[in-house]
Amino acid sequence: MRLGVSLVKPRLSCLHRAAVRVFGSDGSEARASVQPLQGPSSAPPAAAAGAAAASAAAANGSGVPAGEAPHVYRKGARAVFEMPVIKDSIELTEEEAALFKELLDATKQAGLGTTLRCAGGWVRDKLMGRTSQDIDIALDNLLGREFADRINEHLKAHGEETRHVAVIMSNPEQSKHLETARMKVRGLWIDLVNLRSEEYAHHSRIPTMAFGTPEEDAHRRDFTINSLFYNINTGLIEDFTSQGLPDLRAGIIRTPMSPKETFMDDPLRVLRAVRFASRFGFELEEGLLEAAADDEALPFGVGVHLVTDLCCG
Repeated sequence: MRLGVSLVKPRLSCLHRAAVRVFGSDGSEARASVQPLQGPSSAPPAAAAGAAAASAAAANGSGVPAGEAPHVYRKGARAVFEMPVIKDSIELTEEEAALFKELLDATKQAGLGTTLRCAGGWVRDKLMGRTSQDIDIALDNLLGREFADRINEHLKAHGEETRHVAVIMSNPEQSKHLETARMKVRGLWIDLVNLRSEEYAHHSRIPTMAFGTPEEDAHRRDFTINSLFYNINTGLIEDFTSQGLPDLRAGIIRTPMSPKETFMDDPLRVLRAVRFASRFGFELEEGLLEAAADDEALPFGVGVHLVTDLCCG
């Protein structure tokens, strides 16, 4: 049953308030504005921006250097988020370039014809000018552990030491829906998974998993800003939802599918939305907010109650 207006508005207010909380590593808290800055007069002088960003990072206890968050600065007693410049392409570090070459060489040697794609947070963070060690690689035609074996065969054939592979089995009851292979190659940790589609049974958070297309995989992800791929084979950014790049540039948290369907599949995505909004200073899309305040979308109001307790408790 949908909540009445008198209850929806306070809950939306709580969601907004929760979304602008920024917690430091030492447990300290700062308030932040999630609205993009309006006009050049709102920004600090260019010469002071770097120092102000470093000051904001120190004040928040985040330990993030100024170069990692150039869009955050301190204005009075609060942290203010300035929209970062989103890059048009991804600039690889030497380590990342060496890693991706190794993976492509292993694919060619094994004759797999596999397209390798970096997915999710690494793509988002690199486009925002942030460093990232969270390299998830999605495979279009085999499982992660199978590809990990091909990597080790390639290393052995070239007289190099093989790498230990940790296989994390799927555990739907703990929201781990996909088998993941984890290994370290060229000094970088990578997680290897297959592209997937998923279907949820009625009133169940445990989906039926299957190999999927890049389009299916992108649309089943939580938010559009996390649905982008970096195609290692071509070096291009792929936005199969057509909303990932526009939302990243506009600073909007939006679901690829309808937010009601997304939250009914997994109510914990409400909290993830709040976390990303607070981390980046992004806005929660209005339809997302309405779905989060809908008891039909969130049975027993579990997601909203958790957010409400976080913010208003």
